[in-house]
Amino acid sequence: MTSPTELETGPLIGRSPGQLMWIRFKRDRTGVISAYVVVFFFLIGLLAPLISKLYGKDPYTVYADERPDLFDSAGVPVQPNGGISGDFWFGLEPGNGYDVFTKLLYGIRTSLMISVAVTLATVLTGILLGVTAGYLGGRTDFFISRVIDFLLAFPAQLFFIASMPVVVSLFVSPRDETPVYVRVVALIAVQWFLGWMSLGRILRGTTLALREREFIEAAKVSGAPPWRVIRREILPNVVTPILVQGTYMLPNFVTAEAGLSFLGVGIVEPTPDWGQMFSKASTELVMQNDITYMFFPGISMVVFIVAFNLLGDSVRDAFDPKTAR
Repeated sequence: MTSPTELETGPLIGRSPGQLMWIRFKRDRTGVISAYVVVFFFLIGLLAPLISKLYGKDPYTVYADERPDLFDSAGVPVQPNGGISGDFWFGLEPGNGYDVFTKLLYGIRTSLMISVAVTLATVLTGILLGVTAGYLGGRTDFFISRVIDFLLAFPAQLFFIASMPVVVSLFVSPRDETPVYVRVVALIAVQWFLGWMSLGRILRGTTLALREREFIEAAKVSGAPPWRVIRREILPNVVTPILVQGTYMLPNFVTAEAGLSFLGVGIVEPTPDWGQMFSKASTELVMQNDITYMFFPGISMVVFIVAFNLLGDSVRDAFDPKTAR
């Protein structure tokens, strides 16, 4: 007699947990659509130079100097809606006259590159310290847990804003112009410093529960060294919280990076950046003369953040169906 589970998913014999997760995820239409949207944004970021080349423009050309006939005396595009036309698909930026379409492409590329780097650094740190604390216990667990408690007490956004100039000054004199790579490294370092603790705490708790299980005890009795027990037995069983937390962390880092650039302590002109575009859109010149300028970066960020959060929900439900709504 066929069970209800077999009627829904087919015979389960021979299917690994990963295969079952993939089957559940593919049946979640919201998750699949969100995954396509997220992949679309990453492809845009990766292919930004190629798209820009095919489009025939770049985000660094100052069209206010190259083609002054497109602007009035105040630097505002003469054509309506910010100068949107067949030549400039998303219009021109008031003031310098950068092409908005290519600036958005490269802005997405910059923000995602930084956010992915921060996410990878925080995930690796969370795995290293969280699993170590949970498996070794004792003084190691006590010390790492107190470090996590201490860092969690920091107000993250205020710390980011206050520490960015300090970190930048460690590499470049205040009298010199700051290279772009220094700002990128500083953004990654500052966000990583206060970004790994939540994952580390989750993995510590998961590892504490796992180390009391029979298969862990069997591995210890067989003489396996701690590093092998962690690599072969612990890590495969903490993949779920790592993936779920990673899908939640990345969009948070995207908004944090954009916020720092908006406040002027992150990426600055002429380097394109999502947050830097918001900062430009908030100036009096743009707000009074080109309200459409905010539309393109605003809508694109909202779509990306919502899609990634929905993807995180779908990944969580696929790994643990009991949490599905």
